Amino acid sequence: MPFPAYLLPCWMTRQTSPIEPAVLKPYRDADEAGPGQRFKGQILQVRDMLHQPEVTLRGCAREAVPVTESFGKHARRCYLKKNNGSKLKIIPLGGLEQIGMNITVFEYEDSIIVVDCGLAFPEDDMLGIDLVIPDVTYLKENIDKVKGFVITHGHEDHIGALPYILKEVNVPVYATKLTIGLIENKLKEHNLLRTTKRKIIKHGQSINLGAFRIEFIKTNHSIADAAALAIYSPAGIIVHTGDFKVDYTPVFGDVIDLQRFAEIGKKGVLALMCDSTNAERPGFTMSERTVGKTIDGLFAEHQNSRIIIATFASNVDRVQQIINSAYKYGRKVVIEGRSMVNIISIAQELGYINIPENTLIDVEQMKNYTGEQLVLITTGSQGESMAALSRMAAHLHKKISILPGDTVIFSSHPIPGNEKAVSNVINELSAQGANVVFQDVHVSGHACQEEIKLIYSLVKPKYAIPVHGEYRHLKAHAEVAQSLGIPKENIFLMYSGDVMELDEDGAAVTGKVHTGAIMVDGLGVGDVGNIVLRDRQHLSEDGIMVVVLTLEKRTNQLLAGPDIVSRGFVYVRESEDLSGRGREVVEEALDGCLSKNISDWGKIKSTIKDALGDYVWKKTKRRPMILPIIMEHKYHGQSNRMSGCAHRRNEGEQGISELLVDGRGT
Repeated sequence: MPFPAYLLPCWMTRQTSPIEPAVLKPYRDADEAGPGQRFKGQILQVRDMLHQPEVTLRGCAREAVPVTESFGKHARRCYLKKNNGSKLKIIPLGGLEQIGMNITVFEYEDSIIVVDCGLAFPEDDMLGIDLVIPDVTYLKENIDKVKGFVITHGHEDHIGALPYILKEVNVPVYATKLTIGLIENKLKEHNLLRTTKRKIIKHGQSINLGAFRIEFIKTNHSIADAAALAIYSPAGIIVHTGDFKVDYTPVFGDVIDLQRFAEIGKKGVLALMCDSTNAERPGFTMSERTVGKTIDGLFAEHQNSRIIIATFASNVDRVQQIINSAYKYGRKVVIEGRSMVNIISIAQELGYINIPENTLIDVEQMKNYTGEQLVLITTGSQGESMAALSRMAAHLHKKISILPGDTVIFSSHPIPGNEKAVSNVINELSAQGANVVFQDVHVSGHACQEEIKLIYSLVKPKYAIPVHGEYRHLKAHAEVAQSLGIPKENIFLMYSGDVMELDEDGAAVTGKVHTGAIMVDGLGVGDVGNIVLRDRQHLSEDGIMVVVLTLEKRTNQLLAGPDIVSRGFVYVRESEDLSGRGREVVEEALDGCLSKNISDWGKIKSTIKDALGDYVWKKTKRRPMILPIIMEHKYHGQSNRMSGCAHRRNEGEQGISELLVDGRGT
């Protein structure tokens, strides 16, 4: 006897609660038929459901797609009822204590979803490091549980680490249209397009991933297609705002869906994870359209000069407004900077930016127009050394030079830590005769206090978890939440790696997982650690001294050297006394080792380093890195001893010259 047809929806959603009558009716009709027809009817109904593009059999496929509305509403109620005593775990692996490297794990029993996967830019003391990505050891250890990455928007601090992490944690990626477009551009560079599943999700649409259902909610930010997330779990609903602001007059697309936030709030929200970047600022964030009016005024004011505008490459709305003003005043637009060219190309292809015909020209065509006919949109608003504007300011750009009378507009605010770099670029531009405009040409993409209060008022969460910001931002956010009546004990200021467990009965930080930062240097990922950085710091501060000597293999007798070569320490030719006495110190240290019958080369090197280091410190109060190099020579008799010595000395000098490419100072 076949199982009752009315059990099919429960099986498909892994639910035990009764199903709505409207959903059950087709299956009951099938049961009322004869035995043969009944079973056939069951099969047909299942087949029909399988062919509906928005219905999935949960647990029968690794990748789930959105459910239908009637099914989805019911599934939501079932999720909230089904809780077998397990708690939801929230584990931020990055993004706290800093602006950047956002990545958060949501775990319920055997299901894990990951919200965002961003990078951070290196600190000043990370010498030579290109970027920093999160340590995802926890995900690798629980790879069988990970259902997918859910991305809120396309900024680097939310998507930048994906190409590196997906090589180790290969699961599907879910995001809105523009965000997927930007991610695909990155995956293409890393040859990951074929091996990575991507799915475009529309605002208002939901996806099922394991024990979770995730709904994408329309928000506004400094990049189009930003989304907040309503995460439905058996333990309750979590609302994650992503980066957002409330913009009632956006340049592109619709306004933030405040109505949906309110609807979800009425259902009962367990916790709100809200953007904290501007939590210290009172009031509201200005609309992006206000910048457009400012830019329009600057174009009108500087009609007789070439205009160069630096902004964030990802701020497509800002670029759109610049193009609108350029078209209005009859100027041709040149896009410069690799990231700017890539993002604008993707945005134009996907329909997120509208460039009037014959407005955009190539940099090679600039020579055909006068300065009054041109506007350049470029990267470098943060003073990045390799960005297009920085190279122009430093006379390093191959095709564009700053001319006296140019108007250079910074359409951004310096990110904390970048102030000095931006100031240096402004000074260089001013020295070349450019007119630099810096004030009132930018609005933030993040919510201020009143907008944060609005979201809290709509969502009405039981628990508040401030995210996205340095500790001072999180603390200011906590004070805002407390002012709205949320008890202090229900507000959690977490650190990266904290494990928070919560359900309707309570919430607490119960443990910690391994987390940290992995540094990317060129093509090397994780091969530069604290020891290497410490050595780089040491070299940058005090330089290096290389001691080269040749020992006879059997007796450890000195055959050649010691020779001392330095870089970044002193100019040897003008410090012959220091160098000469240094050789004597090395010889004395070596003699001491031989007199004690020390034959281990490791101990000999250590003794040389200590002795020479003490001498240099007494003479200079500096501690350069000291690198002893011992070469081996097999003894062939007295007759050829000197020739062997000379040969080894030449070999040593050649090797050091190759090791230290710059030969100045020897």
